[in-house]
Amino acid sequence: MLIKEAFLTFLISMVPVIELRGALPIGVGMGLHPVAALIISVIGNLVPLPFLILFTKRVFAWLRRHFPKLDCIITKLEERAEAKKETVEKYKFWGLFIFVAIPLPGTGGWTGALIAAMMDMRLKKAFPAILLGVLTAGIIVFLITYVFHISVPLIS
Repeated sequence: MLIKEAFLTFLISMVPVIELRGALPIGVGMGLHPVAALIISVIGNLVPLPFLILFTKRVFAWLRRHFPKLDCIITKLEERAEAKKETVEKYKFWGLFIFVAIPLPGTGGWTGALIAAMMDMRLKKAFPAILLGVLTAGIIVFLITYVFHISVPLIS
């Protein structure tokens, strides 16, 4: 396996906004097998999420106290989560799952974890929904990536 490419794919999948939606096709583009890129991207995307669910509110409060100039950025992040919170609140587990699973800009594991944190959802309830959403988004992006990269066989 291409260790450098796998590690870079893993790191990219941990980046907010890009997440696995960007990391998976980048990994395939760097030469990783699509299935390997999928697995690495999903795992990398999931790594920061429990920490976001557990500590976002505390970190935001600390940042506001120690770095008041960051308040406008924190407020924007909270407003973004608040705007998407209604749908998630209405359907709870399935709302969070669907929100994370749809691979569109502004959705994904990071935003799902932020919403869960703003809703004071417990990790036990939020993480399984986000996990399923990330897996579903990964499969969708995998299929799209594979269609555009047909020259690579699924099973070597």
